Amino acid sequence: MTDTTPRHWNPEGISDPIGKYSHLTLVPPGSALLFIAGQVGTGPDGEIADDSYQQTLTTFHNIESLLDAAGLRPVHLVRLLSFVAGAAALTGYYAARDEVYARWFGSREYPGHSLAVVAALAKPQLFVEIEGWAAVPPS
Repeated sequence: MTDTTPRHWNPEGISDPIGKYSHLTLVPPGSALLFIAGQVGTGPDGEIADDSYQQTLTTFHNIESLLDAAGLRPVHLVRLLSFVAGAAALTGYYAARDEVYARWFGSREYPGHSLAVVAALAKPQLFVEIEGWAAVPPS
């Protein structure tokens, strides 16, 4: 961790995370928080893929584009919150998430994360929605 990136860790005395997340995240002093509204798998042209894998890739691409617009990178993410519509969509979600996380974080600790399997999202064709929080380093 540098002085401007969040610190993620899993302390001793508590079980390992059951997924790709860290139990604790510390935001560096003087940082502001950036909140990323729930992103879905809608591409720039408004098209929505018909599978959870592609929607998840597009959702993470949208998050990365928003971070870039704010002058940030995935390393600045503090927390993510994912909603997946139906258990059947989890396989595609996990495959795409693992692919993106390998590129974003490598062997680095992951940000905090919660995942909820829900009955439906805002539109019936949506399988995935992800919110994010990022630490903006002081100027």
